[in-house]
Amino acid sequence: MANPAKKTVFAPWDDTNEKPLITFEGVTKKFGSFVAIDDLNLQIYTREFFALLGPSGCGKTTLMRMLAGFETPTQGRITLAGQDIGPVPPNKRPVNMMFQSYALFPHLTVWDNIAFGLRRSDMPRDQIPARVEEMLRLTRMEKFAQRKPHQISGGQRQRVALARSLAKAPKLLLLDEPLGALDKKLRHDTQFELMDIQEKTGTTFVIVTHDQEEAMTVASRVAVMNQGKVVQVSTPDRIYETPATAYVADFIGEVNLVEGVASPNPAGGYAIAWAEGQAPIVSACDKSIAQGARVSFAIRPEKVRITPDRPEGAQNAMQGKVHDIAYLGNISTYHVLLPTGQIIKAQTANSRRVENREFTWEDDVWLSFTDTAGVVLTE
Repeated sequence: MANPAKKTVFAPWDDTNEKPLITFEGVTKKFGSFVAIDDLNLQIYTREFFALLGPSGCGKTTLMRMLAGFETPTQGRITLAGQDIGPVPPNKRPVNMMFQSYALFPHLTVWDNIAFGLRRSDMPRDQIPARVEEMLRLTRMEKFAQRKPHQISGGQRQRVALARSLAKAPKLLLLDEPLGALDKKLRHDTQFELMDIQEKTGTTFVIVTHDQEEAMTVASRVAVMNQGKVVQVSTPDRIYETPATAYVADFIGEVNLVEGVASPNPAGGYAIAWAEGQAPIVSACDKSIAQGARVSFAIRPEKVRITPDRPEGAQNAMQGKVHDIAYLGNISTYHVLLPTGQIIKAQTANSRRVENREFTWEDDVWLSFTDTAGVVLTE
């Protein structure tokens, strides 16, 4: 029997023959003496849904504004489809930007809001209605075409803004915190709508967000930024499972960080001495780390097992007391206080009703994890 065809994986960044759509080459942006972007190099590929993620003030919005043409680099250059776009004014770039406020015209209908940019473009007048109708179908807003912005919901206004941004078929669409004004459930639903629309149109999307969950959900790749620099660029699963630095590990999701001193194990991997009187943490890390180097051991709470007794054959085990419990519906996070004073978090799925859970406050418990469950970080 023939093997089923493998699904094609979208990963142009791994193909040496692929040319990036956008390239940042040694880009620095200063505002007076303040360095907002510091000697940044970055490549974004056609059809990517690329996320710029970081805390307020990290430079992600400045990066987007330079792509849009609202700011110019102090040093370095930005290319789009091989062209240096530094001298190109914003209205001449094949780029559109969708703002958090949506910036819809309140006196115009949904239909006219979408048509507005097309009427000022070189598109033949007789082709505009068909393009507007196409955008309405794409965003499922046909029934609301004759309504004004105040007559539709926040999520619908977001879709109108998206339709208007895509109407002129830009090579690149920039989204600045586009879902920030929506409630959590609507934001979650809209994330999947955005992904679907991006895939259907084939437009390259670059989204700026400080919401880790949003970036991890929608993006093909994520650039984690800090103080004007890109700390790590990778796919969401790699960012989460193999963070490059302690900053990335701590910024993305929940994590336990244990600082210690690494020593190579004769059998491979490292032993990390982290507290007096405690057994070293054993890690199967295959990095090259110098004897006695200061490291951080990062492990996600869902990879830490919690049991009433010490598990047999555990590669790593610590005893502690349940200090706090965060009940999140589908999961519970146990904050376990170790004798050293450090708190380690362990997560369990709530397969039982909460009144039947196994552990409660002040219980003595054991935490355990395998030697491959965490990562050793030298930065």
